[in-house]
Amino acid sequence: MTNLDLKYKASKIKAVVFDVDGVLTDGSLVFDENGVEYKTFNAKDGQGIVMLNKTGFVTAIITARENGTVRHRAKNLGITKLFEGCKNKIAALKELMQEYNLKYEEIAYMGDDLPDICVLKQVGLPCSPADAVEETMKHAEFVTTKNGGRGAVREMCDFILKSTGKYEEIVSSIVNKE
Repeated sequence: MTNLDLKYKASKIKAVVFDVDGVLTDGSLVFDENGVEYKTFNAKDGQGIVMLNKTGFVTAIITARENGTVRHRAKNLGITKLFEGCKNKIAALKELMQEYNLKYEEIAYMGDDLPDICVLKQVGLPCSPADAVEETMKHAEFVTTKNGGRGAVREMCDFILKSTGKYEEIVSSIVNKE
């Protein structure tokens, strides 16, 4: 697929959906002695999501795990919809589509591992970070140069914002804020 084809597909996007472990994080699972789970998120990735929100995109997280840290991060970023404990990611995607009147071709999704393939096969702009598992990357049309939790999400957000013509506007509003 050419870069021009990817930009065309990205120009149709209205909703951007993310997996968590390996996408919004580097995939590490850190636990303390009491079993409390900790996650590390990238600030630049977060800024990309905030820019999507400010320019009118629906943003969502679909994750198989349940974690208070993810709920906190989603709230801080203004994520439109959070689906936790999803064993069936397609069901969550369909719920999102129904609630926001979306078509598959209007959705971008970033996933990094086997449970994400079912969604990647359906959406208009399937994406994966550079360090996704090989089988997942076969289904991604946009593969970032950066790894999960290390700027991959920001790279995807910037690409979509530029392709929809909203990048300069949002950057200008942030840079020229007084």
